Amino acid sequence: MKQVLLLFLLLPISAAAQETKLSVPYSITTLPNGLTMILHEDHTTPTIAVNLWYHVGSGSEKPGRTGFAHLFEHLMFEGSGHVPEGKFDELLEKAGGENNGSTSTDRTNYWINVPSNALELALYLESDRMGYLPDAMTKDKVDGQRDVVKNERRQSYENRPYGMAGIILDENLFPPTHPYHWPTIGSMEDLAAASYEDVLEFFKKYYVPRNASLSIAGDIDPRLVRALVEKWFGEIPGGAAVAPVDAPPAFLAEEKRLMMEDKVSLPRLYMAWLSPRMFAPGDAELDLLANILAGGKNSRLYKRLVYDLQIAQDITSYQSSSALASTYMIIATARAGKTLGEIERVIQEELDRIVKEPPTRREVDRAVNQFESSYLSRLESVGGFGGKADQLNAYYVMTGNPDYFNEDLARYRAIDPQDISGYAATTLRNDARVVLSVVPNGKKELASGSAKEVKPQ
Repeated sequence: MKQVLLLFLLLPISAAAQETKLSVPYSITTLPNGLTMILHEDHTTPTIAVNLWYHVGSGSEKPGRTGFAHLFEHLMFEGSGHVPEGKFDELLEKAGGENNGSTSTDRTNYWINVPSNALELALYLESDRMGYLPDAMTKDKVDGQRDVVKNERRQSYENRPYGMAGIILDENLFPPTHPYHWPTIGSMEDLAAASYEDVLEFFKKYYVPRNASLSIAGDIDPRLVRALVEKWFGEIPGGAAVAPVDAPPAFLAEEKRLMMEDKVSLPRLYMAWLSPRMFAPGDAELDLLANILAGGKNSRLYKRLVYDLQIAQDITSYQSSSALASTYMIIATARAGKTLGEIERVIQEELDRIVKEPPTRREVDRAVNQFESSYLSRLESVGGFGGKADQLNAYYVMTGNPDYFNEDLARYRAIDPQDISGYAATTLRNDARVVLSVVPNGKKELASGSAKEVKPQ
């Protein structure tokens, strides 16, 4: 599982397939104001995807001023200088289009899918909120969306079963000064304390052409699209260059064992490690390890915990990759009457086993094939999250090369079973991890081992 790029494989692993090169032709241009434009023709269907990445996420924020990037994901739909509140969605829906946005630690993404004849409408709407959002961004609107985000945090974290686990894990994996220490949605205190001037300053710094990339894919005429982009985006001031995020090193030199009581019916175990950042050596190996351990009913942990021993209700594992650092996760929910200590012992046995004995070639090939199948289904679409427009943008931001498909594919095809064992040994260490037990209120005895009790803030 990925936070920005999810899956990157496309072709079966046969000798013939490994000779095949995936080609996603594109052109790339930088406007005088600094906006990067990536174009890709795909005339399969009469649709076009407009995909805009602002190179700002919660990782660009500072302690005491968190949640701004996600707040703008809301404010961007509240009207701009020439588009009244409510008209953004209305105009797109009338034209047969759809749109959405998302925020992560590393970027904010806004995408629009439209029929081919509505491209100019999409560009007009997207450019207006880039260039003229402050004209419509009143203090009342900021306060209103601030309250919406607070309610979203309550619903998604504080009042949701197991909802605070992710926040607690990040706070204990990353030091307070690291930009991954706080959640993307921000803290209640920071959201409440932020002034209108703070929010406006954040927008003027980060939501500018020089800090954005626009990927357009689908049924396009590149020459016409270039002219339309220059028409609608060209007059927007480029803004100052934004310095890369300066993050302190993230490392753990101890095991942290934590326990939290929650309004849940079944206990759940979280095991988390700091792991190699996206595209660094070890990132792909840990992707495959996660699949071998918990990817489907034939995986090692599912078979033992859920099927054979029947002590867990579910089990998942994933490498959550980001630009500055990543986390490797194993999460298991116990069955009624079972303890998390029982589950952790089995997980530890399998981790020890994978270090001593590499997975079989069959296990590795199965994991790669599952990645390929999932990614192939994503590339059937040019738009939306994970479609070709989004993937071209993501590769550009993370590697500088929009057509990074083959290089990414090669990472997985080159993995040897011994490589997976090696990164499991160096990354999934017992003395550098966070183990969190979330147990029903009043059931501390279900936690795994002796743990420090933590309370959600």
